[in-house]
Amino acid sequence: MSTRFAHLHMFICWMFAWQITCGALAYKENDDWLLSSDGYQAIAIKSQDEQDLILENGLVRRVFRLQPNVACYDFSNLITGQQLIRAVTPEARIQLDGKWYQVGGLKGQQEKAYFLPVWLDALQQSSGDFTFSHYEVHDLKPLLAWKGTNWWATGQQAATGKELVFHYKLSMPQWKGFHIQVHYAIYSGLPLIAKWLTIQNQTGRIVKVNQIIHEQLALVEEESAVVGSTEAMLKQHGLYVESNFAFNNAMRYHLSDQTLHWKRDTSYTSQVNYDLNTPALLEIYPENGVGVALASNDSLTSIRSWELLMDSYDRERRGLAIRKMYRTIAPWTTANPIFMHLVSKNDQEVRSAIDQCAATGYEALILSFGSHINMEDTSSNNLRRWKELADYAHKRQIKIGGYSLFSSRKISEKDDVINPKTGKTGDAFFGNAPCFGSEWGIAYHQKIKTFFDQTGFDIWENDGPYPGDQCASTSHPGHQDVEDSQWKQFAMQKELYHWLNARGVYINAPDWYFLDGTNKIAIGYREVNFALPRENQRILNRQNIFDGTWEQTPSMGWGFVPLTAYHGGDSTSVLEPLNEHLNDYKQLMMQYYGAGIQACYRGPRLYDTEETKKTVQEVINWYKRYRKVLNADIVHLRRADGRDWDGILHMDPTEEIKGLAMLYNPLKQPIERTIHLPLYYTGKEGSVSVRQEEGPAKAYHLDRHDKVAIKIVIPAEGYTWLVVE
Repeated sequence: MSTRFAHLHMFICWMFAWQITCGALAYKENDDWLLSSDGYQAIAIKSQDEQDLILENGLVRRVFRLQPNVACYDFSNLITGQQLIRAVTPEARIQLDGKWYQVGGLKGQQEKAYFLPVWLDALQQSSGDFTFSHYEVHDLKPLLAWKGTNWWATGQQAATGKELVFHYKLSMPQWKGFHIQVHYAIYSGLPLIAKWLTIQNQTGRIVKVNQIIHEQLALVEEESAVVGSTEAMLKQHGLYVESNFAFNNAMRYHLSDQTLHWKRDTSYTSQVNYDLNTPALLEIYPENGVGVALASNDSLTSIRSWELLMDSYDRERRGLAIRKMYRTIAPWTTANPIFMHLVSKNDQEVRSAIDQCAATGYEALILSFGSHINMEDTSSNNLRRWKELADYAHKRQIKIGGYSLFSSRKISEKDDVINPKTGKTGDAFFGNAPCFGSEWGIAYHQKIKTFFDQTGFDIWENDGPYPGDQCASTSHPGHQDVEDSQWKQFAMQKELYHWLNARGVYINAPDWYFLDGTNKIAIGYREVNFALPRENQRILNRQNIFDGTWEQTPSMGWGFVPLTAYHGGDSTSVLEPLNEHLNDYKQLMMQYYGAGIQACYRGPRLYDTEETKKTVQEVINWYKRYRKVLNADIVHLRRADGRDWDGILHMDPTEEIKGLAMLYNPLKQPIERTIHLPLYYTGKEGSVSVRQEEGPAKAYHLDRHDKVAIKIVIPAEGYTWLVVE
């Protein structure tokens, strides 16, 4: 057993060798999957006695009994040995025409605190449940048809693994032709399983799909609390869940999720909690329901959720696991072009900015809010005008994009969201907001497609994407009533992102649509803070970077640098004239590029003098030199507080440069400090070579905690960097 593994309070306690008719399958015992995922290949196989179907990759295992109905009785973390299942549950629950039905599952378990496989033979299927008919196994398909070869992404390959599909039907005459498929996807290389449900209606009639609970798990509890409410008690930390149904502009997944529900299980009568309030039943479904009238010969796909098994309470390791999940299932989130945020009044300013981007090494130009672009204008003159500018940008090898606002605006009484509580417009998530299913919303959807199709633009900055508003209108053509309004609007937003993604369009959006094609979101900041003095902004920006990268990769977030006044800023807060504030300009760039984060450098130009131009070129050349490691995972060293040094450490075990630490000194005098760099996630053992900036390298021996102690001097109100090779 690796001592380095033990020092992180982890151990691999299981060696799997399952004999099957085609041979033996074995997995590695000591490799940390966060350092190397080679060898953890996903499989979907039948057991030797053919009673069970097994999903397995050496890190996670899920086992299903197939008869008399499908029931999952084993959900194991093979890294820690933890069994998550305490009781069998239905594979899904679905409400059709106002009545609830179970999909799969077995009944008869008496003790709900734990489950023994020997009990399976005594369990029975219930009449009236959707019953298993057959299954299929396929190679895992890409989540989206991503076309992103020119977006400077560190991940280009789609995830690999296996997809298992269980087919179900209901033995009632009125439900003949109504088919349900429950899908599982197991990924190679990480302890991750996805789940979703699809429906085909071939009954010859309309079926109202009121609600779909596509996952229900009776999980072992996290704590034994004699009293307490479901909300106050600890939830199972060993399972992290995300779904592709998240919105509300929180810019953090756990605040944007609309689907995760921890509930009490009153059938679990042997639990410690006297009121049976232990949150030991997990259900995943949209809070406001589906509400769709499904026509005959139509189909519907549920929410898709991803279940990532955790092997630690450590915040950094849990964040690294989530970040690896994103890089695996959504490789478009690794795309990270160097872009400018232009404020323009005319076409010549756009051409000048394109020229400045090309001269300094920038790769993209986005026309910011307040610019003279209007993507909703699909007149031939407007489309021709912007196509000419796009062609000019492309000749200079620059990508071009623009800003468009959907929500937080009033269109009309006819087209705005009708509040279900008042029956009037207003009081939406952003106050006033259009309904995506209104005539205006449907037209907006098509206008955006037309603009990108006709101009060849490369980037869409979609502000205020659909934020989750329900709409009580019964006259909007895009939805029937309030019951299906959220589902239909969300589907329209996702379809637009899928369409753009397949065309290779890069998408910035301030909402959590990553799993449906967006590339970047804000790391989190308060806009009025950019009206504060530049000295404050330097520290606040580093705090934002530190706080915003625990569960996001650097490429998933953008920051902000106000070259000109923003939210009331004055001469102490802005960088214009740039040549008069070169030190601040350079440090703000180094802070963001040193974190691997692209900021919105918002203003009319990137440089105003030759000296400014050289400064921008210097930073961009530095970033490109270290681009791979700067886009790699961040380990958090010390948060900025203005009192002493602060810093972050990038680490990539797959590259020659294994790490790069950015260290900052907010004080007005130089400081000498001994920095202890934790280098476990570089994958190095024994010793490493470290140099300060471009100086000579020096060998350091890793201590028993995989750290090296380095004494350095950080200049006053400045920064330095260390390179690990």
